[in-house]
Amino acid sequence: MSDDLPSLHHSVIGLDVHQAKINACWIHQNEQGEKTVEHREFGGFQRDRRALAQWAAACHPEIVVMESTGIYWRSPYAALERMGIRAWVVNARHVKTVPGRKTDVADAQWLAMLARAGLLRASFIPEAAIREARLIAHYRQKVVGMLSAEKNRLHKVLADTGIRLNVRVADLHGKTARSMVKALVWRWQGSRADRQDLREALQAESWSITHRSLLGHILQHIEMLEAQVATLDAELAEQLRPWQARSATAADPAGSR
Repeated sequence: MSDDLPSLHHSVIGLDVHQAKINACWIHQNEQGEKTVEHREFGGFQRDRRALAQWAAACHPEIVVMESTGIYWRSPYAALERMGIRAWVVNARHVKTVPGRKTDVADAQWLAMLARAGLLRASFIPEAAIREARLIAHYRQKVVGMLSAEKNRLHKVLADTGIRLNVRVADLHGKTARSMVKALVWRWQGSRADRQDLREALQAESWSITHRSLLGHILQHIEMLEAQVATLDAELAEQLRPWQARSATAADPAGSR
């Protein structure tokens, strides 16, 4: 692709983002049609991202463009966003398929050239509040996965002793079953009915101190993870509260007056 092609934008910055540094290229064309190309390099610390955003703001670009490789684009994107700068994140595979690149053109300059010629398409990036809510949701998903694994582990340890608690109760991880396992592990004294259930449901063929200790650790971990999921649910609900209010207003604009 020739850089002499007609341009859609007269001021564009391309960013080549790495873990420890950011290479930037600003291509600017003045009213007389004179084009200037400026290269800058910034570090990977927070102060460097602030410096990048301040420099970009001084350039007054129509677009700042970067590739969506890895996770390193997120921090400079947020810094630019806070400065009110229009930033694009583009698909790296799309960039690689555009023909005409010269071998001596740096990545940042190539991005700026493509954006200037209107050959790139921005990926959808939700606003900051939604991105933060997604962080919570993704972590919650990980914790739920760990919780599920621990519940399966509890079942396996019980099965190893010969206990078939799932035959006696409908929900192995419900309140009744949890109380039975706790009574078995920590020797809680329940009612006569509880003790009768224990005799019928908790007949262990190979019960040992090791089983009791291991089940205790697993139970504690399960309850810790359950509490963590509840906390994350509350944080996520709080994070999404403004969006729920906005959705309600959009659905019933008359009722909001």
